[in-house]
Amino acid sequence: MLGIAAAVLFFIAFLINAADIATNDTFTSTNVMLIGLTVLALHVAGVGTGWGSRSRRR
Repeated sequence: MLGIAAAVLFFIAFLINAADIATNDTFTSTNVMLIGLTVLALHVAGVGTGWGSRSRRR
């Protein structure tokens, strides 16, 4: 799920950069890209996968 969110953020950053959309200082294409990289790093690290490391084995 975080991988899809990262892809959406990268696409939004691309649109802001390609269309040369004027935004405020918070939502520049670089900031959106960095948020996407953070979400992608969380995805690669395994955060939010839903798989628990604890399992019941008998």
